[in-house]
Amino acid sequence: MKFTKTRFKDLIIYNGRNFKDHRGFFREIYIEKGIKKKLPFFCLSQSKKNVLRGLHIQTKNPQGKYISVVKGKIFDVAVDLRKKSPTFGKCFNIILSEKNCKSLYIPPNFAHGFLALAKDNYVLYGNTRYRNEKSECGIKWDDKDLKIKWPIKKPVLSKKDKE
Repeated sequence: MKFTKTRFKDLIIYNGRNFKDHRGFFREIYIEKGIKKKLPFFCLSQSKKNVLRGLHIQTKNPQGKYISVVKGKIFDVAVDLRKKSPTFGKCFNIILSEKNCKSLYIPPNFAHGFLALAKDNYVLYGNTRYRNEKSECGIKWDDKDLKIKWPIKKPVLSKKDKE
């Protein structure tokens, strides 16, 4: 795997690859020595095209997240909420897909969200901490101050994400 740093401290892109043959493919998704973080909690989400999930954050015990697309394609967004960071309030976005084999490590104290771009999308999340439902909150996906250039005007949203 090849690791690419971004202008955001500790936000790292992982460039993997698929090993394909007549049977299908094999892909290495995560190598611990790359980010030197333990990921004790994994989640998988499935989203249809045009579903937008986020922007989510844990206020207590914030999680670092390792995001990888197992199937499909997403427009992934991370927002730096670290008050002393030179990139505080800035957004990072990237296309992650099964084809480009890119994954993203998002450090704690970032809000995270994504827009599903393919017909069927499976996103694997490795987390540095367990989920704490009581400390979950979010930022509205179309927040005017963030100026995120989502590739859609009217996404499919959960009730929670609409608010």
